[in-house]
Formats: sequence, structure tokens, C-alpha cells
Amino acid sequence: MEKMNGTATNITVCIENDQHPLIIDSGANFSIVAREYTDNSFTNWEKQLFPTKEKNLKRSSGRMTSIGTIIKEIIIPHRKGNIRINPEILVLEDAVTGALVENKSGLELRNQGTHFKYSKE
Repeated sequence: MEKMNGTATNITVCIENDQHPLIIDSGANFSIVAREYTDNSFTNWEKQLFPTKEKNLKRSSGRMTSIGTIIKEIIIPHRKGNIRINPEILVLEDAVTGALVENKSGLELRNQGTHFKYSKE
């Protein structure tokens, strides 16, 4: 686990038997992934796509367009046993990230460094 800054932590997780980077961002309102990353990382993901209400999301440099939501089982390795979560992840057409970004309401990383708690608010 690597602390990136005051609001984000970078970890490696397992999705579909492959390792993927995951950014836990306490400032994020949604869990997101870029379409380009999804195209390169997951097979047949478009068949798992659900429509979403959030079509246009704001960011500091403009807008991002959501094309739908996918649900992926994410396995977080932990020395006391793996943690499995199934978050709803917005697939964004024009996001620029090389990792999945998990929002604060989907995953809470406690400061003890060893205790993860999954909560859906």
C-alpha cells in the first residue's frame, strides 16, 4: 500500500484473476474507470454494462461522459485474509486514469494501516 497524498492511497488488487492498480480516493464522489483502461483490461465488459443516470460529470478541466456502470468483484489482499467487494464503477469515455478509482463511500481505509472496512452508504 502506498500513500499518494492526503486523500488518495494506491494499492494493487485482483480483478478477474489479474492484478490491477486501484486508487482509493477519499475525495471522489464515484468509483470510476476510463473506457480505454476497461477496453485493455477486461474481456466482454460491454455485455456487463448497465445504464446510468450520471451522464455528464464535472471535473476541474471540463466534463467527463459516463457510458454506463459495471460491477466487478475486487479482491484486496490482506495479511489477515482477502477482502472482497463488488462496487458499482462508472465507465467514463474521456477519463484520464491508468487505474480504477474507488470512492470514499464504497471503501473506507482506516488509519491503522491493517484494517479495511467496506461500507455502502
